[in-house]
Amino acid sequence: MSEVTAKDIQKLRQTAGVGMMDAKKALTDAAGDFDKAFELLRERGQAQMAKRADREANEGTIGTYLHEQNGRPVLGVMIELACETDFVAKSDEFRQVADDVAMHISWGAPGWLQREHVEPETLEKERDLISRQAAAEGKPEKVIDKIVDGKIESWYADNVLYDQKFVNSDKFDGSVGEMISQLATRMGENISVRRMSRIAVGE
Repeated sequence: MSEVTAKDIQKLRQTAGVGMMDAKKALTDAAGDFDKAFELLRERGQAQMAKRADREANEGTIGTYLHEQNGRPVLGVMIELACETDFVAKSDEFRQVADDVAMHISWGAPGWLQREHVEPETLEKERDLISRQAAAEGKPEKVIDKIVDGKIESWYADNVLYDQKFVNSDKFDGSVGEMISQLATRMGENISVRRMSRIAVGE
Protein backbone atom coordinates (compact mmCIF):
# COMPACT_ATOMS: atom_id res chain seq x y z
CA MET A 1 0.00 0.00 0.00
CA SER A 2 1.42 3.37 -1.03
CA GLU A 3 1.65 6.13 1.56
CA VAL A 4 -1.05 8.79 1.29
CA THR A 5 0.78 12.12 1.25
CA ALA A 6 -0.51 15.63 1.92
CA LYS A 7 0.60 16.59 -1.58
CA ASP A 8 -1.55 13.85 -3.14
CA ILE A 9 -4.54 14.86 -1.00
CA GLN A 10 -4.17 18.50 -2.08
CA LYS A 11 -3.83 17.52 -5.74
CA LEU A 12 -6.93 15.32 -5.59
CA ARG A 13 -8.89 18.02 -3.80
CA GLN A 14 -8.15 20.52 -6.56
CA THR A 15 -8.64 18.05 -9.42
CA ALA A 16 -11.94 16.65 -8.18
CA GLY A 17 -13.28 19.69 -6.34
CA VAL A 18 -13.86 17.81 -3.08
CA GLY A 19 -13.03 18.38 0.57
CA MET A 20 -9.91 17.20 2.36
CA MET A 21 -11.53 14.29 4.19
CA ASP A 22 -13.24 12.99 1.02
CA ALA A 23 -9.95 13.16 -0.87
CA LYS A 24 -8.06 11.44 1.95
CA LYS A 25 -10.66 8.66 2.24
CA ALA A 26 -10.63 8.04 -1.52
CA LEU A 27 -6.83 7.83 -1.58
CA THR A 28 -6.83 5.50 1.42
CA ASP A 29 -9.48 3.27 -0.17
CA ALA A 30 -7.44 3.25 -3.39
CA ALA A 31 -4.22 2.31 -1.55
CA GLY A 32 -2.63 5.60 -2.56
CA ASP A 33 -3.32 5.23 -6.31
CA PHE A 34 -4.31 8.72 -7.53
CA ASP A 35 -6.20 7.63 -10.67
CA LYS A 36 -8.14 4.97 -8.79
CA ALA A 37 -8.99 7.49 -6.08
CA PHE A 38 -10.32 9.91 -8.68
CA GLU A 39 -12.47 7.16 -10.20
CA LEU A 40 -13.81 6.28 -6.73
CA LEU A 41 -14.87 9.90 -6.24
CA ARG A 42 -16.60 9.83 -9.61
CA GLU A 43 -18.42 6.61 -8.71
CA ARG A 44 -19.54 8.16 -5.44
CA GLY A 45 -20.85 11.22 -7.28
CA GLN A 46 -18.38 13.49 -5.50
CA ALA A 47 -16.17 14.36 -8.49
CA GLN A 48 -18.16 16.11 -11.16
CA MET A 49 -17.06 17.11 -14.67
CA ALA A 50 -14.05 14.79 -14.71
CA LYS A 51 -10.90 15.86 -16.53
CA ARG A 52 -12.12 19.44 -17.10
CA ALA A 53 -8.50 20.55 -17.22
CA ASP A 54 -8.10 18.82 -20.61
CA ARG A 55 -10.54 21.24 -22.23
CA GLU A 56 -9.49 24.61 -23.67
CA ALA A 57 -10.34 27.77 -21.75
CA ASN A 58 -10.15 30.68 -24.19
CA GLU A 59 -12.75 32.95 -22.60
CA GLY A 60 -12.67 34.75 -19.26
CA THR A 61 -12.57 38.06 -17.48
CA ILE A 62 -10.15 40.40 -15.75
CA GLY A 63 -10.49 40.64 -11.97
CA THR A 64 -9.28 43.83 -10.31
CA TYR A 65 -8.67 45.26 -6.86
CA LEU A 66 -7.43 48.68 -5.73
CA HIS A 67 -6.45 49.47 -2.16
CA GLU A 68 -6.59 53.14 -1.22
CA GLN A 69 -4.80 55.01 1.54
CA ASN A 70 -5.62 58.61 2.38
CA GLY A 71 -7.71 58.90 -0.76
CA ARG A 72 -5.12 57.56 -3.21
CA PRO A 73 -4.53 54.08 -4.66
CA VAL A 74 -1.38 52.51 -3.19
CA LEU A 75 -1.82 48.89 -4.27
CA GLY A 76 -3.41 47.33 -7.33
CA VAL A 77 -3.99 43.78 -8.57
CA MET A 78 -5.17 42.42 -11.90
CA ILE A 79 -5.79 38.77 -12.75
CA GLU A 80 -7.03 36.83 -15.76
CA LEU A 81 -9.62 34.24 -14.76
CA ALA A 82 -10.07 31.89 -17.72
CA CYS A 83 -13.07 29.74 -18.65
CA GLU A 84 -14.45 27.96 -21.71
CA THR A 85 -17.51 29.97 -22.73
CA ASP A 86 -18.59 33.58 -23.04
CA PHE A 87 -21.76 32.67 -21.15
CA VAL A 88 -19.82 31.75 -18.00
CA ALA A 89 -17.38 34.65 -18.43
CA LYS A 90 -20.30 37.12 -18.28
CA SER A 91 -21.93 35.60 -15.20
CA ASP A 92 -22.02 37.66 -12.02
CA GLU A 93 -20.63 34.81 -9.90
CA PHE A 94 -17.65 34.26 -12.19
CA ARG A 95 -16.78 37.96 -12.28
CA GLN A 96 -17.18 38.24 -8.51
CA VAL A 97 -14.77 35.35 -7.92
CA ALA A 98 -12.26 37.04 -10.25
CA ASP A 99 -12.43 40.21 -8.13
CA ASP A 100 -12.28 38.18 -4.91
CA VAL A 101 -9.11 36.43 -6.04
CA ALA A 102 -7.57 39.77 -6.99
CA MET A 103 -8.43 41.10 -3.52
CA HIS A 104 -6.86 38.02 -1.94
CA ILE A 105 -3.64 38.51 -3.94
CA SER A 106 -3.34 42.06 -2.60
CA TRP A 107 -3.01 40.51 0.86
CA GLY A 108 -1.35 37.16 0.12
CA ALA A 109 1.23 38.45 -2.38
CA PRO A 110 1.86 34.95 -3.84
CA GLY A 111 4.94 34.40 -5.96
CA TRP A 112 3.42 31.64 -8.10
CA LEU A 113 -0.02 30.61 -9.30
CA GLN A 114 0.27 26.84 -8.80
CA ARG A 115 2.84 24.38 -7.46
CA GLU A 116 3.93 23.26 -10.91
CA HIS A 117 4.95 26.84 -11.71
CA VAL A 118 7.60 26.92 -8.97
CA GLU A 119 11.04 26.63 -10.56
CA PRO A 120 12.77 23.34 -9.61
CA GLU A 121 15.89 25.20 -8.51
CA THR A 122 13.84 27.43 -6.18
CA LEU A 123 12.19 24.40 -4.59
CA GLU A 124 15.49 22.54 -4.29
CA LYS A 125 17.10 25.55 -2.62
CA GLU A 126 14.25 25.75 -0.12
CA ARG A 127 14.39 22.02 0.62
CA ASP A 128 18.16 22.22 1.16
CA LEU A 129 17.77 25.17 3.53
CA ILE A 130 15.13 23.37 5.60
CA SER A 131 17.23 20.19 5.68
CA ARG A 132 20.30 22.06 6.93
CA GLN A 133 18.25 23.87 9.57
CA ALA A 134 16.83 20.57 10.83
CA ALA A 135 20.32 19.04 10.96
CA ALA A 136 21.66 22.07 12.84
CA GLU A 137 18.85 21.65 15.40
CA GLY A 138 20.04 18.09 16.01
CA LYS A 139 17.08 16.32 14.40
CA PRO A 140 17.71 12.61 13.68
CA GLU A 141 18.74 12.04 10.07
CA LYS A 142 15.98 9.44 9.54
CA VAL A 143 13.22 12.02 10.18
CA ILE A 144 14.73 14.98 8.32
CA ASP A 145 13.04 14.05 5.01
CA LYS A 146 9.62 14.04 6.70
CA ILE A 147 10.39 17.38 8.35
CA VAL A 148 11.37 18.82 4.97
CA ASP A 149 8.18 17.50 3.32
CA GLY A 150 6.02 19.02 6.06
CA LYS A 151 7.70 22.41 5.92
CA ILE A 152 7.56 22.47 2.12
CA GLU A 153 3.78 22.06 2.41
CA SER A 154 3.75 25.13 4.68
CA TRP A 155 5.98 26.97 2.21
CA TYR A 156 3.52 26.24 -0.58
CA ALA A 157 0.68 27.53 1.60
CA ASP A 158 2.57 30.78 2.11
CA ASN A 159 3.83 31.37 -1.42
CA VAL A 160 1.58 29.65 -3.99
CA LEU A 161 -1.80 31.23 -4.81
CA TYR A 162 -3.78 28.00 -5.18
CA ASP A 163 -2.41 26.70 -1.85
CA GLN A 164 -3.04 29.89 0.13
CA LYS A 165 -6.05 29.96 2.44
CA PHE A 166 -8.57 32.47 1.09
CA VAL A 167 -8.28 35.68 3.08
CA ASN A 168 -12.01 36.07 3.86
CA SER A 169 -13.05 32.87 5.65
CA ASP A 170 -16.58 34.24 6.16
CA LYS A 171 -17.02 34.16 2.38
CA PHE A 172 -15.09 30.94 1.67
CA ASP A 173 -13.36 28.73 4.20
CA GLY A 174 -10.67 26.96 2.21
CA SER A 175 -7.79 27.52 -0.19
CA VAL A 176 -7.96 29.68 -3.30
CA GLY A 177 -7.43 26.52 -5.36
CA GLU A 178 -10.46 24.89 -3.73
CA MET A 179 -12.53 28.01 -4.39
CA ILE A 180 -11.59 27.93 -8.09
CA SER A 181 -12.19 24.17 -8.28
CA GLN A 182 -15.63 24.44 -6.71
CA LEU A 183 -16.53 27.29 -9.07
CA ALA A 184 -15.47 25.07 -11.99
CA THR A 185 -17.69 22.27 -10.67
CA ARG A 186 -20.69 24.56 -10.33
CA MET A 187 -20.16 26.07 -13.78
CA GLY A 188 -19.23 22.77 -15.42
CA GLU A 189 -16.19 24.28 -17.13
CA ASN A 190 -12.42 24.33 -17.01
CA ILE A 191 -11.67 27.46 -14.94
CA SER A 192 -8.28 28.69 -13.79
CA VAL A 193 -6.29 31.78 -12.91
CA ARG A 194 -4.05 32.23 -15.94
CA ARG A 195 -2.13 35.37 -15.00
CA MET A 196 -1.73 37.77 -12.11
CA SER A 197 -0.03 41.11 -11.55
CA ARG A 198 0.39 42.90 -8.23
CA ILE A 199 1.79 46.45 -7.96
CA ALA A 200 2.32 48.31 -4.66
CA VAL A 201 3.80 51.75 -4.04
CA GLY A 202 7.24 51.44 -2.50
CA GLU A 203 7.70 47.73 -3.22
